[in-house]
Amino acid sequence: MVADAGTLTGPVTGTAAGVPFLALPPATGDLPAPLVVGLHAFEPPRAEASLAGTLPMAALPAWRIHLGLPLFGARLPEGGVPEVNRRGERDHLVDLFAPVVEQAAAELRAAVSELRSAFPVTDAPVGLAGVGAGAAAVLLALAEGRMPVGAAAVVNPVVDPALVVTARARRDGTPYRWTDRALQARARLDFVGRADEISRGRVPLLVVNGGLDDVVAPEQGGALCDALAGHAPEHALRHIVVPDLAHAIGPEPGLEPGRPTPAGVLADRALTEWFHRHLTSSTQVRASAEA
Repeated sequence: MVADAGTLTGPVTGTAAGVPFLALPPATGDLPAPLVVGLHAFEPPRAEASLAGTLPMAALPAWRIHLGLPLFGARLPEGGVPEVNRRGERDHLVDLFAPVVEQAAAELRAAVSELRSAFPVTDAPVGLAGVGAGAAAVLLALAEGRMPVGAAAVVNPVVDPALVVTARARRDGTPYRWTDRALQARARLDFVGRADEISRGRVPLLVVNGGLDDVVAPEQGGALCDALAGHAPEHALRHIVVPDLAHAIGPEPGLEPGRPTPAGVLADRALTEWFHRHLTSSTQVRASAEA
């Protein structure tokens, strides 16, 4: 699709390189504007619309375009969320988590390229934002240098997939069986272990953890930042803990935005300020940040 700049005053939905998206126009209305791409989680927010309402970054003078993960949002299979859960019953890491995260990261470059053609955006490097599994896809894209990135922010990032299967095992009472395939998937998605690769691009990174997160404890985000600290440019790495933020940000089923919570508002504010500060190749963002 090619968007008509004269009519871009509200949300726009469509697909880019086969990936569904929901686009929100820049706060100022000034065009062209920088581009921030968001990826949602497996838990609420687990769809494009839900992420757009949970972390709207409404004051940001940039396009916020939220992409749907494979098997989620607009790409939910027949049977909806229960069918997605069923697919992960045999081996949640190998059959569901890793394939979705890896495909989401692999889709980014082509999707961003089409979005640049469809929307009036600047040629500045893209901003990337993600929650939960979507944050893991953002970190994977950074580790593999898939595209130029101007700044990134991750909320409750799954920095090690062992955290997810451990939480599921604790909930279900069934220990996870680590096969060779599972160990290989974990190695690909262990971002503390891949910190050197992530830091190679010198991308400003904000890590937001929830104090009530029972899947990814704040110490896990701190460990990632500690591993990155020796390589990050000054003021380009920050770790924030939001005390009342849980792993799921919003109510089930998480397909539409829920009522804003104080913790969600704090996380949204942190992301908004981060992209204000670090997407500095845009004069619009720089002027707004200095105002």
